[in-house]
Amino acid sequence: MADGDEALGRSRGGFSTKLHLAFEGRGRPLTVRLTAGQRHESTQLAAVLDSIRVPRPQGRPRQRPDVLTLDKGYSYPKCRRLLRQRGIRHVIPERKDQKAQRQAKGNRGGRPPLFDREIYRLRSWAERGVNRLKQFRRIATRYEKRATNYLGFVHLACIMIWLRA
Repeated sequence: MADGDEALGRSRGGFSTKLHLAFEGRGRPLTVRLTAGQRHESTQLAAVLDSIRVPRPQGRPRQRPDVLTLDKGYSYPKCRRLLRQRGIRHVIPERKDQKAQRQAKGNRGGRPPLFDREIYRLRSWAERGVNRLKQFRRIATRYEKRATNYLGFVHLACIMIWLRA
């Protein structure tokens, strides 16, 4: 979020703000990024990954997850390339249009991306984490005028989620 940017913009749902989140394996938030409503999730993938910091008993905090499970909104070659460059194992389902394009090419279409259904089922923990955040009415409706105030309440809610767990 840039200075002076209040993270408000038009999307299908109207005038809104979008939260880009990363969750750990049990649905607790690791990082939060705030953008205007029209921003697509895939454009913020690098920024969200860069802001992950998991403390260790000794040494630098950990920044790279073991496995990353994402929804079809991240099923772009650019996102997959970014994750491969960073050495992050990822599970992203292939969209129907991408599958059809690949199959239309025949042998030249290449192999389908690997997809582990068992690991992808763990993504439900991230959905549960989003639902926990939505239980805080102030976050679900954004009463605050300023983005910094709103982000402060989001961080407060994230702390409360960590304390409950």
